[in-house]
Amino acid sequence: MLEKLIEHGHATKTVSLPRARHPLHAMPTSTGYSRETSPSYVWDGRARGQTPFTVLQYTISGVGMLRYENRTMKVHPGEAMLVIVPHNHCYWLEEGEEWEFFWISMHGTEVLRIHEIVLNARGPVLELKRQTVDMLAACSLRLMTNEADLPGASSSIAYEAAMALFDDTFGPSEQASASESPLSRARHYVLANLGDELTVDRLAGIAGLSRAHFSRGFASMTGLAPAEYVLQERMKRAAKLLIANRELPVKEIAALCGIPDNNYFSKVFRRTYGISPTDFRETGMYAMCRKA
Repeated sequence: MLEKLIEHGHATKTVSLPRARHPLHAMPTSTGYSRETSPSYVWDGRARGQTPFTVLQYTISGVGMLRYENRTMKVHPGEAMLVIVPHNHCYWLEEGEEWEFFWISMHGTEVLRIHEIVLNARGPVLELKRQTVDMLAACSLRLMTNEADLPGASSSIAYEAAMALFDDTFGPSEQASASESPLSRARHYVLANLGDELTVDRLAGIAGLSRAHFSRGFASMTGLAPAEYVLQERMKRAAKLLIANRELPVKEIAALCGIPDNNYFSKVFRRTYGISPTDFRETGMYAMCRKA
């Protein structure tokens, strides 16, 4: 099916359907196949608006660059990139390189939930099974050839693509076993309990490791010390809550994110996003991404 998608040729399909009376929880927004050769190809995850959506992009040939939070990585052939917008990431093409890929962009509460679970388990760069790639390519091709011109049909394809990624991650594989490691268990606990007290000693206990062993292993897995990771995830939750719950006072959002000191919360938020929580909510401003 991937070969059929390539044979279909360079194409971009924007899925624009009439707003349904009942919002659907999985919907595609765009899909396509492309071979980029210009370094002007740059996408900044903090400058694409406030409406959340996801991008799943599979590399067929060439190499793309991804800066995800504090890490810079390459996306090689056979690897997929998964990102959620808005978010602190940027992907681009280096001068002299080319990047051949297909992608599917989606939105909806269920898609966002599934993709966030996959991101937490595997990170933003994934190596997919061949059958998963073919299934995703089939979904993209069906959308590009106008097979789904009704909301329900389009939603079905988006959900199929999201669940293919879910099964690739949590089906019977080595990656599923790895996601249940002591360090991953502690990481999942952090994401599920951001409003609670999350000390290093508590997380080390959940992992069943000594404090020193846990801290070294966690930093190796995530690229951040445990305390820094917790603070980063709290800020990500805060940004989402500020936009999605505009009626909630900032101090209540701070408490929901595990930071009862409103002054400290505002200080950390400004350090992370370059803007105060109140201004972030009112303007939705996102700093432009710069390549390291």
